[in-house]
Amino acid sequence: MATEVSSQPARRAPRQSIGALEWLRQNLFSSWLNGIITLVMLFLVYQVLSAFLTWLFTTQGWAAALNNVRLISVGRYPAAEVWRVQVCVALVAVLTGLSGGIWRGIPQALALSLGIALTVIGLLSFGFPNSATGGLPGWAFLFGSAICVGIGYAVGRGVGIRLRWPVLIGWLLLYPIAIIFIRGFGPLPIVNTDLWGGLMLTMILAISGIVLSFPLGVLLALGRRSKLPVIKGFCIAYIELIRGVPLVTVLFMSAIMLPLFLPADVRVDAVVRAIVAVTLFSAAYLAENVRGGLQSIPNGQEEAARALGLNTFQTIILITLPQALRAVIPVLVSQFISLFKDTSLVVIIGLIDLLGIAQSIITQPEWLGTPGGVWRETYFVIAMIYWIFSFTISRTSKQIEEQLNVAHR
Repeated sequence: MATEVSSQPARRAPRQSIGALEWLRQNLFSSWLNGIITLVMLFLVYQVLSAFLTWLFTTQGWAAALNNVRLISVGRYPAAEVWRVQVCVALVAVLTGLSGGIWRGIPQALALSLGIALTVIGLLSFGFPNSATGGLPGWAFLFGSAICVGIGYAVGRGVGIRLRWPVLIGWLLLYPIAIIFIRGFGPLPIVNTDLWGGLMLTMILAISGIVLSFPLGVLLALGRRSKLPVIKGFCIAYIELIRGVPLVTVLFMSAIMLPLFLPADVRVDAVVRAIVAVTLFSAAYLAENVRGGLQSIPNGQEEAARALGLNTFQTIILITLPQALRAVIPVLVSQFISLFKDTSLVVIIGLIDLLGIAQSIITQPEWLGTPGGVWRETYFVIAMIYWIFSFTISRTSKQIEEQLNVAHR
């Protein structure tokens, strides 16, 4: 008699759990050599953690950073006008909440990440009694921003699709409105850009570089693949020239050499020159990233588009470019994070961003007699601000990749 073979897959035996002592024996003390290595590593970890915690809770240098929160946030921006910056942050909070409530999914994850970053940075910026003189107290600004995010999210979920276009238009108009509002117009006094600084200037430079370099980089990538020799040659020359020099050189060119080629009565604002330099530099690298994504698209995609009667413009906009951008999301996000941190180089051309503010705090006369100095604590606070933004962007990018299934093509 033939033996019947069961079609049921064989069940695995349940994995037996082990106790903590057995796990330690198997993984950390399985041999005398592993035991010695484990003890040495535990001793080193104990020494590092004890020294770090002692410095964290006993040093006197934290007072320098805490007493200069407004300086870290907005630089030398007039204290009586800080409320303008707070209004702009509140607008970001409202639009963030609305976006998360309307689109859910990826926008909701992005809204959550931005909301957390907004709350943490709001706490660091305005969370102390005298840090926002001229505007709301720190606690009021912090909780007000959180409430704005919550209200925006609730309204977005309630109204839904009817607010999609107004929210999109709001995001597009937010940047120019914020710049005009911060600088001043009409009844609001003009605040020259030489008074801008700190986190506010860093965010303006980073956002400007990202927003402006993206379309320019896409155009350069498409131009490099063009069949027109003039356009292709210009794009190749620009990309290779800019990629062949460091950002410091481009910044010096915009800050020092550019005024030499302009008429004596024409002066370009220093912040504008820095934004242009950062944008042109970032666009060259972004173009190569996008070009790599375009080259990953099979030729059959374009052939199928032509067979369907689509022209070149429609093929690029509807078929190849969306797939290329989707494929290079991790690379683009890495470049944006790098651009955000590279804005610290503007300190060498006289702009006082986060790094410049840290240097000015260290040299303040009232902290010169502090035991051990205040440079460790000041730079630690600045580093944490950079890390919070970079980590938020990277985690949001990872969620976008998972939702778009980028890693499993």
